[in-house]
Amino acid sequence: MIPNILSIAGSDPSGGAGIQADLKAISANGGYAMAAITALTAQNTQGVQAVQMIEPEIVAAQIAAIRADIAIHAVKIGMLGTALIIETVMEALADLDAPIVLDPVMVAKSGDRLLQAEAVAALRAALPRAAVITPNLPEAADLLGAPEGTTRDQMAAQAQDLLALGPKAVLLKGGHLPGGDCPDLLARAEGLTWLPGPRQITRKTHGTGCTLSSALATCLGHGLPLDQAAAKAKDYVARAIAAADALNVGQGHGPTHHFHAFPQELLP
Repeated sequence: MIPNILSIAGSDPSGGAGIQADLKAISANGGYAMAAITALTAQNTQGVQAVQMIEPEIVAAQIAAIRADIAIHAVKIGMLGTALIIETVMEALADLDAPIVLDPVMVAKSGDRLLQAEAVAALRAALPRAAVITPNLPEAADLLGAPEGTTRDQMAAQAQDLLALGPKAVLLKGGHLPGGDCPDLLARAEGLTWLPGPRQITRKTHGTGCTLSSALATCLGHGLPLDQAAAKAKDYVARAIAAADALNVGQGHGPTHHFHAFPQELLP
């Protein structure tokens, strides 16, 4: 069965992050991709120039229309932007029997803030609805009101602190750790599992967080256990980064190659 995966996130017209990255990652991992858009952005590989939030009523209507007609097997939540949209989305997903992957999108790769500072408390309150959250180290620090972790020990402590906020699991991304390794950490009630990986020296990492969370949601939609889904999603992103030089997109942080596994002989 092909699972139906709903992404609830903002739009990136350059195609590397947000809804556009989500649709590609879901499709590349064998899911049927659907989208409810929370924000329109004007951005490219160099930064975010403008943001227009979608009216909460329209966000709710998008989700309601999908729920009224289509079975949802997993949900990925990305950019929400405001406290009101966070509350709207959580209400729209009430009683949905499907895993929710919540990627706490707060700041773009360029440094532009995508979540209002006053909305952090609302996002924190939404964490118990998630099957798994996928913050990076700066996002973890923001959620916890703590300094950013710079060591594996600090990363492990913050993963456990995030778990205490209520999500069923935490996949804490270690891409901001110094050094040549790029480990992620899966924290669950039963313990911690490190997902190792080498750091790839490249500027083509635009949208990696969106891509990972969407791939993870799709793997969960396929019915994979969380540990297997997390490992498979991490491997997919690593391969997408490794293949990104095949793309020639932008002058800043370029996108990953979501369809790196697509048979080249079928291309024109």
